[in-house]
Amino acid sequence: MKTFTRLAATVLCAAALVTPGTAQAADLNDPQLKDIAMQLVSSAENSSLDWRAQFGYIQDIDDGRGYTAGIIGFCSGTGDMLDLVRLYRDWKPGNALEKYLPALERVNGTPSHDGLDPNFQGDWQSAAQDGTFQGAQEHERDRVYFDPAVNRAKQDGVQALGQFAYYDAIVMHGDGWGDLDFSSIRQRALNTGARPPAQGGDEVQWLHAFLDARVWTMKQEPAHEDTSRVDTAQRRFLNEGKLNLERPLQWHVYGDAYEIG
Repeated sequence: MKTFTRLAATVLCAAALVTPGTAQAADLNDPQLKDIAMQLVSSAENSSLDWRAQFGYIQDIDDGRGYTAGIIGFCSGTGDMLDLVRLYRDWKPGNALEKYLPALERVNGTPSHDGLDPNFQGDWQSAAQDGTFQGAQEHERDRVYFDPAVNRAKQDGVQALGQFAYYDAIVMHGDGWGDLDFSSIRQRALNTGARPPAQGGDEVQWLHAFLDARVWTMKQEPAHEDTSRVDTAQRRFLNEGKLNLERPLQWHVYGDAYEIG
């Protein structure tokens, strides 16, 4: 999922920059479109469209990031799980996960489970029944991933599909840490000569360049070598001209077929 040293969530300008001749970007914050985005991510992260069933998900998927958990794959080794549990403590002191904060601080940046085993997984699953913890997960998903991605995409003048492509990239790669993060993917696309609509470019050409850069980045890590979440999902929508994620949507991830009618 994500990479070490997680995204420092910078608040980006939310206004879409639209130049003459550029389509007004649809807003992925629209509740129906946002729900579609969550289902698309869940199909890749959890092999299910039921993203609301994933609050209690937790396992070590052997990608060097420790435990991966929750609706967006918060990781014990990348800092976002630590931030989430800190927020949960602030919102509900004395909760079942608060006692793991010292261990989460120690293992941050490593794949270690030291101080978390043997009860952390069970306590996470129990906490996931708590509406406060569910709210904290949604808050951190939006603060760290969804809002920065959508705001950057709207600045670039892309519509809902492009906004989702940015979001999915930040979910997997994080931002603000190095050569394989979201900003580096975007820069790699710019280096090809493609330009986003807000800079006078063609939206379809820009998104193809962005997805090409994303695929290259995924292939740099063994855990991400399967690029079907791009090749047979996002790229398929782009080739079908569904720049606003118009339904029906049909796609494959890791060989499994999905549809939103």
